[in-house]
Amino acid sequence: MTVIPALIFPGLVFGSDGPNLVLTFGVAMAVMILVALCLRPMAKRMAAVSGLYSYTAKGLGQRTAITAGWSAIFGYGLVAMASLLAVGTYVVELFINLGIPVADAKVVTVLVILAAAGTACFLMVRGIQLSAWSTLLMESISIGILAVLMVVYFAFNEPKVNLGTVFAWNGHFDSLSIAIVVAISAFVGFESPTTLGGEAQKPFVSVPRAITWTPILAGVLYLLAATAQDVALRDASSDITASSTPLSDLFSQTSPVFAAVLDLGIAASWFACAIASVNALARIFFCMGREGVAPRAVGRTHPAFRTPSTAILAVMPVVAIVPIAIVISGASPEQGLANLFTLGAYGYLGSYVLASASLPFFLRRIGENTYASWALGAATSLVLGAVLWTAATTSIGTGNLQTLIYGGVLLASVIYAMYLHRRLPMRLASVGIYDETRESDLFHGGPIK
Repeated sequence: MTVIPALIFPGLVFGSDGPNLVLTFGVAMAVMILVALCLRPMAKRMAAVSGLYSYTAKGLGQRTAITAGWSAIFGYGLVAMASLLAVGTYVVELFINLGIPVADAKVVTVLVILAAAGTACFLMVRGIQLSAWSTLLMESISIGILAVLMVVYFAFNEPKVNLGTVFAWNGHFDSLSIAIVVAISAFVGFESPTTLGGEAQKPFVSVPRAITWTPILAGVLYLLAATAQDVALRDASSDITASSTPLSDLFSQTSPVFAAVLDLGIAASWFACAIASVNALARIFFCMGREGVAPRAVGRTHPAFRTPSTAILAVMPVVAIVPIAIVISGASPEQGLANLFTLGAYGYLGSYVLASASLPFFLRRIGENTYASWALGAATSLVLGAVLWTAATTSIGTGNLQTLIYGGVLLASVIYAMYLHRRLPMRLASVGIYDETRESDLFHGGPIK
């Protein structure tokens, strides 16, 4: 709500005016609702530990599932990296607004990232209930802080609201495609409850409900936040709009204390996002380890907490190293965030395309396919593919390497799937077996013990 609209607003990708914020988030919201409608029927019939990876295995087969799984892991990992970078950036800004001297911002940022990664790791290993409640608490507090501070800001700084400007289309079709991909990164992870089907109570009720309502409610919040930020930042100076913490800088003009409170809320929110992303990533990796298509060690659970602790401990150092490297290299945080979010969104979009296309095949496999499922799956896949293709061609045209990096990941996944098919067919055949629905997954109407 605070960081991603501000990244789109200055048009970081092209160094020019960004596209219309409300339109961008409106399109992203519509696309995510289509994806949710495709995932819901599968979530109502299968309690999976690895979400989209297992859905794709049941719909389009094991080899395609490998690509979907790699793409999802890539997306979750990049967004988790961006989240830790945002935590470090905003905690340092918090110190500055409170007047706490920061001798070396890079060192402090690195230390904050390490502390956040360690704390997140502890919460995730300790149990999904603890990490989920921590995430919910921090996100609720952050949303409340942002809502109150925006009301206070506009009360003291009466904006010149021109709805014609807020909803105006500036004609930048090239930047719009990239902006939609970045905006989609604000929604990605809404499907992460599908990776908790094996740990949730009443998974065939709670998981579909979560993935249906999350993009709708989040989309409403994003549209309100995008409208407010469009109004607040439109007349702001270039020093603020080009800053790595534009809203914080904007609030500090009114009150550094307000800005510090906002920084705390934003940092807490991104910490929660890091936990959610790594939780989902680790469970896909864990499932792959169980099936033998990833190192079997990552398929082990904690002896006491029964969480995928090995997978969590394996991925967390990688997730932490990348934002630390960005900070040490001297790259600007806002450019680092933009690149990480965009790359992560590519990963999510790729997995969404395959999972959405799996819907009719998944239902046909169990004798429940309908014409509506074929139409929905085809339409959603085509829309997602069009967004991904347009953004990719635009990115390549500007000389950006993001599309090539993601393309390399996809190619590697295809080659690995072919290797499994030829050399280790039994392992490939095991993909999706771990997530077979059991009698204990079903809800019979009795009390939950």
